[in-house]
Amino acid sequence: MTLIQDKRLCYYSIFNYNCQQNYFSCYTFVMNFEEKTLKSEVVFKGKVVTVLRDDIITADGHNGFREVVVHNGGVVIVALKDKDTVLLVKQYRYPLKDTNLELPAGKLEIGENPDLAAPRELEEETGYQAKIWKSLGYINTTPGICTEKLYLYLAKDLTFVGDHPDEGEVIKCYEYKLSEVHKMILNGEINDSKTICALNRAFCKGFEA
Repeated sequence: MTLIQDKRLCYYSIFNYNCQQNYFSCYTFVMNFEEKTLKSEVVFKGKVVTVLRDDIITADGHNGFREVVVHNGGVVIVALKDKDTVLLVKQYRYPLKDTNLELPAGKLEIGENPDLAAPRELEEETGYQAKIWKSLGYINTTPGICTEKLYLYLAKDLTFVGDHPDEGEVIKCYEYKLSEVHKMILNGEINDSKTICALNRAFCKGFEA
């Protein structure tokens, strides 16, 4: 049996060999995962997110609804001071009612190019500019309820020019050895999902730009 997959469909092909008649037969089954939107209603519209309540038909024909948080997305930067040192920032995250140690990151404006947003956010939060940039792809943070997509970047060859965080943003930049960060992730000192994902993606690519 072979499996061919796209974003919405799975094709299952079963090949059967008939020994007596010496021929192959093939049966293909299509599995559709797509859900159809019948009606979409805005139930909340804020500065950062919009919340939708959508009536839908599931792939197997049942009626249902989905509550969707619409978010413009953002950028996350793995900024290497040298081959063994990464920049992390600490700031208060109100929904958690606690401080969070994480990679430099920031929200995208509507229609903004992530390639242009990443250098801006790095400089605002850390005071550094980078000469070398590499895309590490993106992650879907919470695809069950939210459209947020975070674009990941590796930044190298840094120069300090002075930080200038947004108004009301109290943030502190720190330098950590990658080996120390690895231990902090393993023992639960760092639980920020975007930070763990971006560092892992950079590690899988050998931290090479």
